[in-house]
Amino acid sequence: MTLLIKICGLTTPAAVEATVAAGADMAGFVVFPPSPRHVDLARGRALVAPAKGRLQVVALTVDADDALLDDIVAALDPDWLQLHGKETPERVAAVKARLGRPVMKALGIAEAADLAAVPAYAAVADRILFDARPPEDATRPGGLGRAFDWRLLDSLDPGLATMLSGGLDPTNVAEALRITRAPAVDVSSGVERAPGDKDPDKIVDFVRAARAAAATAPAAAGPRA
Repeated sequence: MTLLIKICGLTTPAAVEATVAAGADMAGFVVFPPSPRHVDLARGRALVAPAKGRLQVVALTVDADDALLDDIVAALDPDWLQLHGKETPERVAAVKARLGRPVMKALGIAEAADLAAVPAYAAVADRILFDARPPEDATRPGGLGRAFDWRLLDSLDPGLATMLSGGLDPTNVAEALRITRAPAVDVSSGVERAPGDKDPDKIVDFVRAARAAAATAPAAAGPRA
């Protein structure tokens, strides 16, 4: 199974073009004002345009209400919706049914107990994204550039459609794939010069490193497709 690679938090045309040129599979756009990677819908529409048809467009939201989700779908026409907040399984199912788009649900992981929620979400989401659980005092969700203990995923059903995120970069993605056998990886801050400022060279390096790791250990990208 071919490894899926997602570059998230794109904010400039140059970053979008670098993502396409590097051979990534998914481009993520954040619609969440507290994030340094937030793009408003007018700007997002312009950024998404050159990516459409060349890779899969993912719109990331955090506890968005129906009105905002409608606006996001109208403006960006994403291939995927990524729910990165405290959305319940019932909310995930409702979003998917209402909008008719594949839904990716992010779950924060810091200890084995955090995996208890996986079955309920896996029953309704098209893919589960594992990110580092933010600190209790964090003002934003997500891994915030930190990795979690990848060995925690050893107990997962290998048939689950998953994606690994949190603290990945060009130097550690091969090790992450070796340990987790993840079928998909997601990077944001690990390919940046500064928060929200993507480095095209790092995007290329990340994609190259991930593809090389998958090619030298084909089984690593297969079990959890």
